[in-house]
Amino acid sequence: MTEMKTVEMIEQEAYESARELLEKINLKPGSVLVVGCSTSEVAGSRIGSDSRPELGEKLVEGIRRAAGEKGVYVAAQCCEHLNRAVILEQKAAELYGWEEVNVVPQPKAGGSFATALYKRLKAPVAVERIRAHAGMDIGDTIIGMHLKEVAVPVRISKKTIGEAHLVCARTRPKFIGGVRAVYDEEKL
Repeated sequence: MTEMKTVEMIEQEAYESARELLEKINLKPGSVLVVGCSTSEVAGSRIGSDSRPELGEKLVEGIRRAAGEKGVYVAAQCCEHLNRAVILEQKAAELYGWEEVNVVPQPKAGGSFATALYKRLKAPVAVERIRAHAGMDIGDTIIGMHLKEVAVPVRISKKTIGEAHLVCARTRPKFIGGVRAVYDEEKL
């Protein structure tokens, strides 16, 4: 991690990025924001090589604070060692009918971000897949498999959190029909 950036600065970057994304796309309360996060990348290392639990905790705090302001659930995509399972609040899993599986993430098997979220939730559960309404990919973790169709990139002012690339997305309903179809402009 760049020596000039403290864990508190990383938390603030995470908060500001999530807040800007959520303000820009105006999700309804009860929607789900999926986050894939490599704390290794945030620290400036190669993904999967330098898990940082302290960064996971601060990133979770910042993103959850922004999501809480909008009434949005945060879900964490685990790393490849848990087959990209997702950690989220049990209420959200039940609301959307996502089936629970039995696994508890750890920094080296699930990732530091997912582990930190699991510890912070009131009733955490793991599920194999979700269809989230929006997402944040911090460090090239590839969250597309957990977004609803159709995913659309969202440009925000921040391009990185720590040293990690940041890519954000929202989803929109599919367009169906043809040249005669008329679409709801508010859903574009």
